[in-house]
Amino acid sequence: MRFPLNFQTIAMQTVKGKYAKSTGFQLIRLFLLLAVAISMTGTKKSPYGPHDKAAYLNSVIVDFLRPGLAIQIVSGTIAADGTITVVYTVADPAGVPLDYNGVFTPGPLSIGYVIGVIPNNQSQYTSYITSQATGNAGTFTRAAADSGGTLTQLDNGKYQYVFKAKAPTGFDATATHTIGLYGSRNMSAFGIPNNNATATFNFVPNGAKVTHVRDVVRTASCNGCHDQLSAHGGRRRAVELCIICHQPQSTEASNGNSVDFKVFIHKVHMGSQLPSVVAGGKYAIGNSDWSTVVFPADPRRCESCHDQKSGATQAANYMTKPSAAACGSCHDNVNFVTGKNHAGGPQVSDNLCADCHIPQGELDFDASVKGAHVLPEESAMRNGVQIALTKVDTGMAGQKPTINFTLKDNAGKPLAPSVLGSLSFTMGGPTSDYGYTSFGTDVTTPGYVTESALTAAKCGADGTCTYAFTHAVPAKASGSYAIGVEARRVETLLAGTTKQMTATYGATNKVIYFSVDGSAVQPRRAVVATANCQRCHVSFTTIHGGLRNQTEYCVMCHNPSNTDAPVRPSAVVAADKALPNQGINFNLLVHRIHTGENLAALGRNYTVVGFGGSHNDFGDVRYPAMSSTGSVGDTRNCSMCHSAGSEATLPLGKNAVVDPQGPISPVQPITSACTGCHADTPVAAHALANTDSLGESCTVCHKTGAQFSIGSVHAQY
Repeated sequence: MRFPLNFQTIAMQTVKGKYAKSTGFQLIRLFLLLAVAISMTGTKKSPYGPHDKAAYLNSVIVDFLRPGLAIQIVSGTIAADGTITVVYTVADPAGVPLDYNGVFTPGPLSIGYVIGVIPNNQSQYTSYITSQATGNAGTFTRAAADSGGTLTQLDNGKYQYVFKAKAPTGFDATATHTIGLYGSRNMSAFGIPNNNATATFNFVPNGAKVTHVRDVVRTASCNGCHDQLSAHGGRRRAVELCIICHQPQSTEASNGNSVDFKVFIHKVHMGSQLPSVVAGGKYAIGNSDWSTVVFPADPRRCESCHDQKSGATQAANYMTKPSAAACGSCHDNVNFVTGKNHAGGPQVSDNLCADCHIPQGELDFDASVKGAHVLPEESAMRNGVQIALTKVDTGMAGQKPTINFTLKDNAGKPLAPSVLGSLSFTMGGPTSDYGYTSFGTDVTTPGYVTESALTAAKCGADGTCTYAFTHAVPAKASGSYAIGVEARRVETLLAGTTKQMTATYGATNKVIYFSVDGSAVQPRRAVVATANCQRCHVSFTTIHGGLRNQTEYCVMCHNPSNTDAPVRPSAVVAADKALPNQGINFNLLVHRIHTGENLAALGRNYTVVGFGGSHNDFGDVRYPAMSSTGSVGDTRNCSMCHSAGSEATLPLGKNAVVDPQGPISPVQPITSACTGCHADTPVAAHALANTDSLGESCTVCHKTGAQFSIGSVHAQY
């Protein structure tokens, strides 16, 4: 293709006056080209999403720069002499070709090239290109990228790259080969992040159809927690690319650890729970120590990554093809060669693994792959507890409400409350914002009241029940109030067997809303959806002993006026007793927890004293979302937790938030939400300076469409 005009040079030299005394031809040409560029996008839907910096730039600048990078591999071939050739296109999001050198289109490109083969009798890649790495553990071979090949610009926006490396003599032309490209478009000169992209291409050199692939885990599964899978500076963004180099060939030289994908990914996600780490060791790759990683979901939840709905061809591999390498990466205290800690004794190969470790057996907790990874609180052998809230009677202001509900097991059979370990109902309101309603002088919980119904509930033989509150809705109450339920059940599973165990679990919290003054019922605003939390956590089966597991219920207690005051005097760490109480309003709590290890750089700490005086320091939490440069801990994508764009809707609450350890207490609702992550003192000072007797002025600058809108300041790419 031809690039008729150097946009950057013309634009800059026009400003400097180079063309000021010309016939005007070049100026006219420039503006015509800019007009064409603008017209091409003026009526089209923007290719930029809410997390792209380009979505918030001036439209003329965007039409000129056209940020973004898309790589598409057109073909891959290997000649009889082993010459490897790939043809590909590089374009902006609108499909307009990009100039590799950044002369005719903004932003020069840098592209890396890798190739791997899956031998017909194997299941993983081998790279034709390797390098030697020397470190503390010795010298090791590892898969590598090609360098020094020949790049040629073809017609129609295509590029051809001929690898310097060649396939070995006698390479198998009937085997599946994969060429991978990872590229970056340097946009630093324009003050926006570099654009990164990856692409892979499967082919069989002899022209046959590709039937043999490695497709175990899809990138989309990783993105559930990592937001945008990024590595090596952000240029590698797809599992399909990663596995070409991260395979059994590759070993990290500083400590001799394998970086085979199935090994090091399992180990990284096990982190602090690796038996070797629990025993006092550590797990590191190079300078990166992963020994402190706490998987947001229990690591027994294999399908958090091995998603059976992902569409991956070999998604069931974790069940059907157990191996010493894969299983031993998590269970790293097992020595399959000697038989240490392995009930089946020594194993000389993986050939017999699937004989004992079948995909799923007859019982939970057996030797099957799924059975061995069952969480007791989710076992199919539990009888379960299901509660539905049906209606509220006598719920007007000044009255003591009666809650109608059903109590049954998982099979739909009625349950008596006596089989439960606990059964309680919580009342709070108004739903416009919880936190500052008093339900009586005898109630010590701020903004809500919780009553045990374990012995007071009245249930019929069909499982329909009622419970009459002993506390009334306040006499002057107005609007809508809420009642939520929590219950716990304890069961013995596999009683009388060698696998006997106790399962403690909670019922799913349900919340019902009711009017206390005859007005229309108004549920509490939906800010965070439990389903969003479950993208990483899967299930809140262990929080508060499994009692609290739905965000709609959590916010009733974790309200603006609540702190850890009731339990701080019993703190097991003496220093905690001397500190002020810690605010635990939901937005403060969740923002601070997820900011985690980034808090130290902001000069903050977030430690909550829990039940029993427990010390809960969240300063070591490593948030899994990745930045555009490949580092974890990126909290800018608020929509990972927030639902329906609630993060951009200001104000986020109505009641001031008690934050005794913060620089401002009580702190206004918008400030509280934002300084949960932006926790340093200068930000607090900025917020305080823009708050007066009339309230917060945050919306002037930060509302949707404003110069510093929530979306624009949190854009990542």
